[in-house]
Amino acid sequence: MATKTKSGELNARALARHRKRFLRFFPRAFKDQRYIDWEVTYKMTAHNLWEELLSQDKFKALLRSRDYEEIASRALRVEAKTNFLFSFEKMALRDGVKTREGARSFSEGLYQLLHERDPLKERFVQWIVSVAELPRIKSRVLSWPVVTLFPFIAQPWNHIIMKPTAMRNAADELGYDLDYSSKPNFGTYERLLHLSDLIKKDIADLKPKDHMDTQAFLWVIGSSEYEHLSPED
Repeated sequence: MATKTKSGELNARALARHRKRFLRFFPRAFKDQRYIDWEVTYKMTAHNLWEELLSQDKFKALLRSRDYEEIASRALRVEAKTNFLFSFEKMALRDGVKTREGARSFSEGLYQLLHERDPLKERFVQWIVSVAELPRIKSRVLSWPVVTLFPFIAQPWNHIIMKPTAMRNAADELGYDLDYSSKPNFGTYERLLHLSDLIKKDIADLKPKDHMDTQAFLWVIGSSEYEHLSPED
């Protein structure tokens, strides 16, 4: 584990080691067919479905007609194409948007985050509040994956998903202080976006396109899934 820093640099030796490991899994980097099959296809399937169901114009039209339940239903259809949420998070989210007020809080908060022009901090904090206010039946709805999944799928050029264990492991490996808190907050999210931007800059020759690629690079570093895989698998 590298020494943590809040500077604008990653531990160069650690990054070089993990870059080499990434290329052993995916020799053609982000153009490698195995990379596309394992890390891209399901995310792009979800993103394309989002564009089909909840593009900005469609999202705005549904909000204007106050069809909050339909917005929530469409968002859940997109979520079902991914594997980012644990089953208890899926259940809590579905329970949280069952009521009209829950669906309204979810819809208005998410639209504001994605499409309004206020500073990102204000929009993200309000989105956290919207998720926190969703009705709770059994499990809590407010978790990092729930808060960050939809913006990541909708706008991977602007947002990234926080899977806490993997992202914390990756940050530690690279000597980066994520300033992590288990409770979703803008400070930690901003640090994760900064980490993603640093990765994109430092491996620019591999041509990562957006946070979808940098998230996958960090996932290979920090997830137990890749820890137990060999490049030959």
